[in-house]
Amino acid sequence: MKARANNEPYDESVLGETLRDSVAEVVRKQADIGIDVPSDGEFGKLGWARYVMDRLGGLEPRRSGPKEKLHFGTSGDRETFADFYAALAPVEAYDWATPTEGQPASLPRAGAGQGPMGWDCVGPVTYTGQHELDRDIANFKAALDGLNVAEAFMPVVAPMSVTEYNPAERNYYPSDEAYLYAVADALAVEYNAIVDAGFVLQVDDSLFPQIFSRDLGKKTLAEIRKFAELCVDALNHALAGIAEDRVRYHVCWASNFGPHTYDAPLRDMVDIMLKVRAQAYSVEAANSRHEHEWMVWGDVKLPDGKILIPGLVTHHTMIVEHPELIAWRIENFASLVGRENVIASTDCGFAQSATTVRVHPQIQWAKLTALREGADLASAKLWKN
Repeated sequence: MKARANNEPYDESVLGETLRDSVAEVVRKQADIGIDVPSDGEFGKLGWARYVMDRLGGLEPRRSGPKEKLHFGTSGDRETFADFYAALAPVEAYDWATPTEGQPASLPRAGAGQGPMGWDCVGPVTYTGQHELDRDIANFKAALDGLNVAEAFMPVVAPMSVTEYNPAERNYYPSDEAYLYAVADALAVEYNAIVDAGFVLQVDDSLFPQIFSRDLGKKTLAEIRKFAELCVDALNHALAGIAEDRVRYHVCWASNFGPHTYDAPLRDMVDIMLKVRAQAYSVEAANSRHEHEWMVWGDVKLPDGKILIPGLVTHHTMIVEHPELIAWRIENFASLVGRENVIASTDCGFAQSATTVRVHPQIQWAKLTALREGADLASAKLWKN
């Protein structure tokens, strides 16, 4: 696609063609490598969570005031390692500029001196993204045609990750809980459509672990857990009527480059996580801050009929994990939860965008290839007899 000026409206036909081709390419590459359960690459979305702001009615963009602080990304790391973050800021920082005509509200644009975008809830939250949803489903179905894969999944955002990542003045609703449930009701439209299309639904809830780290020291663990329970209840409300074996739930400790010393332990939240009405749980496990937490499953029983999807290659480093290391990690999990209850995966998405490059595309594909090779090694050993 040719470059587009900042004030030039989107050409829907060109965008549609580019999306179809891009989804087809990324799905075919996954299948060629031997990935059994590919995703659509999320190419139809602008951001893992912010994309949904273009698909919800009742919300209007606004500029955050000078004293307003977004919930996402607040961490004790930024105080403890202030010098590091000051050096990182020119690389990391970007603003959300006012949308131009025809441009989705969630599109990130550079803008010197402009504050981050917030949102006002000015009416009932409704789902208005049916066109984009239908497009994404059609593109994924077309991309999968003729490929030999076990099944396929589409990632979507969880209600809490919407309300926390895209904080809004909930002027229309009487409480934060009412606003959260309204978002859940709207997202249920997206959830049901994906499952009805025959795909596995992956609910991404990256901010779930941050509930525990962000407010620690300000609230008691009991208070934090009570809010986490509310968030899970809202998600389960959105999942009502969807069979658990069509749902996988993903949590991670955010993808920001940093020390992550304030990340909450998996042990503090795992029991609440397991209350999500999903058959499978995708958990970041390959980065060095959390790799040891496979041992948690020696004390916490994975419920019968459930599946663990540990991340075994990470987006936090350009190093390509050795297949034997990946096999060893798989065997560790299998020894605790059973070989038939483990699906090898990535820590999180690899993300290539205007504002984020977690892993260079060439290295991304090398990591996925190593994942496939490591899974083959582990399978040969675990099913030897």
